[in-house]
Amino acid sequence: MPAKIRSTITIVLILALSAAANVPTLAEIGAQDKLGLPAVSQADDAAKSTLGQQLFFDKKLSRDNTISCASCHQPEHAFSDARKLAQGINGQAGTRNTPSLINAVFNQSQFWDGRRSTLESQAADPFLNAREHGLPDAAALLAKLRHDPAYRLPVQKAYGIAPNALQLQHITGALASFERTLVAGNSAFDRYYYKNEKTSLTPAAQRGLQLFTGSAQCATCHKIDKNDALFTDNQFHGLGVGFKKIEARLPQLTQRLVRAQEQNNSLDQAVLSEEDIAELGRFAVTLNPADIGKFRTPSLRNVALTAPYMHDGSVATLAEAVELEIYYRSAESQKPLILTPLEKADLVEFLKALTSPTAQKSPIQNQNQ
Repeated sequence: MPAKIRSTITIVLILALSAAANVPTLAEIGAQDKLGLPAVSQADDAAKSTLGQQLFFDKKLSRDNTISCASCHQPEHAFSDARKLAQGINGQAGTRNTPSLINAVFNQSQFWDGRRSTLESQAADPFLNAREHGLPDAAALLAKLRHDPAYRLPVQKAYGIAPNALQLQHITGALASFERTLVAGNSAFDRYYYKNEKTSLTPAAQRGLQLFTGSAQCATCHKIDKNDALFTDNQFHGLGVGFKKIEARLPQLTQRLVRAQEQNNSLDQAVLSEEDIAELGRFAVTLNPADIGKFRTPSLRNVALTAPYMHDGSVATLAEAVELEIYYRSAESQKPLILTPLEKADLVEFLKALTSPTAQKSPIQNQNQ
């Protein structure tokens, strides 16, 4: 069969699969406006991304068939979940707030403590965590997929293999491919800043932008560059959030974590099973005392859609988050940063202007509902 005909048949089959599952096609996902974002460095095969989308929404890939990736990363909440802490099987609460997956492709590390470096390397962890999907091991995950007829054609199209040949790297690769499609720019800020559409921002949001890049010092960590803006420096910082809970027991906790790593215990299990260990932040990865209580700077894109805030979900509103950041900047510089109530309100208005249309009304519907 000529290559051109085979390619046409493949595209038709992918579109048919998407229609049958009542989900948007990858062409619809790919139509999102990327204004204000860097180019995605790795292009993915459409069939692999389609398989990843199917895996992402599949509740059968948990111990009791109740939890999928989309249970915590919900499209209607910009791929976060509006909860203080993530929630897995049997209603178990995790130890961290669920971060948005939108634009996660641009993260230089994954998770709040940066314990994984790529989308592929992080994709299997939730399946095997007792408080999340709850599967005992990778073999249990593979067994579910290898015996599910719904995956026969998608797996063949994505990898050219039968489901019984499926390996863990196929699953993580497909999920990462799907997650790389979750990009959203074209916010009111982007149109104002990168297209010179001066009416895109309200006067209050314009004043907020001036504060953000000026006296409020927000852009020190939440970066805005000449050609694009990720609103993160991809570094780790400590705001003191949650630290009081562990301060008195810090020596015991750090020693326990060091011993656990010496015994090759799972870092993922430790962080997501003990709230006190989770509060150690980046230290859990590096064992560097300077990293105690430090967490990855989250992007502020679509931040108005992803409350509550901080690694532990302890900050309920954008206004409270602004107050906390002002306090942190003052402590860091040892010079009080004083803003009027109007200036604080202007900062909040600017943060609301970072919402992308495609994040506010995602073309992907949550099939868990």
